[in-house]
Amino acid sequence: MFSNILIYFVVIPIVMLGLLAICKNVKQVRAVAVIGSSALVGLSIYLLCDYLQLRAADPVSPMFYVQSWQWFPDLNIHLAVGVDGVSVAMLILTGFIVFAGSFASWKIDQPKEFFLWLILLSTGVYGFFISIDLFTMFMFYEVALIPMYLLIGLWGTGRKEYSAMKLTLMLMGGSAFLMLGLIGIYYHSAADPANLTWNLLEIVNNDAIPHGWQSFLFPMTFVGFGVLGAMFPFHTWSPDGHACAPTAVSMLHAGVLMKLGGYGCFRVAIYCMPWAANELAWIFLILTGISVVYGAFSACVQTDLKYINAYSSVSHCGMVLFAILMLNTTAMTGAIMQMLSHGLMTALFFALIGMIYGRTHTRDITKMGGLMRIMPFLGVGYVIAGFASLGLPGLSGFVSEMTIFVGSFEHQDTFHRVFTIVACASIVITAVYILRVVGKLLFGPVQDQHHLQLTDATWFERLSTVTLIVCVAAIGCFPNFFVELIKNTFSPAIFAAIGLN
Repeated sequence: MFSNILIYFVVIPIVMLGLLAICKNVKQVRAVAVIGSSALVGLSIYLLCDYLQLRAADPVSPMFYVQSWQWFPDLNIHLAVGVDGVSVAMLILTGFIVFAGSFASWKIDQPKEFFLWLILLSTGVYGFFISIDLFTMFMFYEVALIPMYLLIGLWGTGRKEYSAMKLTLMLMGGSAFLMLGLIGIYYHSAADPANLTWNLLEIVNNDAIPHGWQSFLFPMTFVGFGVLGAMFPFHTWSPDGHACAPTAVSMLHAGVLMKLGGYGCFRVAIYCMPWAANELAWIFLILTGISVVYGAFSACVQTDLKYINAYSSVSHCGMVLFAILMLNTTAMTGAIMQMLSHGLMTALFFALIGMIYGRTHTRDITKMGGLMRIMPFLGVGYVIAGFASLGLPGLSGFVSEMTIFVGSFEHQDTFHRVFTIVACASIVITAVYILRVVGKLLFGPVQDQHHLQLTDATWFERLSTVTLIVCVAAIGCFPNFFVELIKNTFSPAIFAAIGLN
């Protein structure tokens, strides 16, 4: 038996893969997917409760459940694991989205093969969030990216082959930058070449990376992760990938996979190279500020539901990177809250879009109307997701965005405050495209008389939708719980170690 609870976040998906391989019918496949995803949700909740007890007893330690197993001695590579509040939050987010995605894919074609690749993708995500060895983290990162090609190319719609190839090539290009950055960090991780390490905590404690090398390695690492976070101008893979992906893949892709980018920028680029982060943050603030506004404006002119949500994701993920680069406790807390909020609400959006498309066979909002009275459950769910996206108080979007803007405005200089005001303008733009879509899609006259014969959500679709809505409302109504969970990560000890304030 494994002594460390974190290993089970990888063991359970691997067991699921083995069970899926021997499944003989659809019912068995569904059972494995639901039981396995439920077990992961339960494990993440147990981890949360146990972590809170450990953190209350020890508010200083940077991470808990830290353990390491030697893997490749010649390069000092270990399977090293550990979590803090941010990691725990990301594990909970992943668990709930995989659970909801299992029900959203209830009627998928070739379910056995589909869930095999989907669970492999989630294995990479879980492994990434628990890893503190940079080499192992990169390995899990690649495991999470590779299945996307087949999931979109085989089960997608529209220009699926083109979108799958574009996504894969651009993310692999980002991975090349990232790999070079991580190798550079390793070879400057200690003053003594005999003590070189991939361990994140040891690298931070050693503080041995020269400033000149930080200036070179920080952009490579930040861009490498930033490509996955849809940072301008490396965002173009995202809308096409989202639009062509099947529902559960879109949910996991936008809800969790893109969060690897923001998490990596915080955990690796800023954590390991704080001097370069302070010196070069302004360059990436410009790019992420463009992402926030550009994504929102682009969403305004789209008519395809998935493209609208995809460009909205570019804007919201740009907000995450924007806040991380503010380099203060309030803004970075808001960034993690935004990762949770966006992950849940965009998964809800894509789940609802998939359900609507499965009935109407179109995602063009100009060809739909009056759906609120035809399928009221799905209509109300879409309105709630829209309100969360535009930042309605009581839902997750309001808490996360207000925290980001307050933290960003703490900077006294004109540059930071001007870009904060520009980012705030995205709220108004978001309201424009959300209200436009809600009006055209759900209200007004029915555009196609065949739509009058459509049915509302089934039981498994309702379960998937309600799960995500409850999570969105929980963050909005009880923000202090999540803020305290995250804020402990930015303790004075850690900030002293990485040189921030």
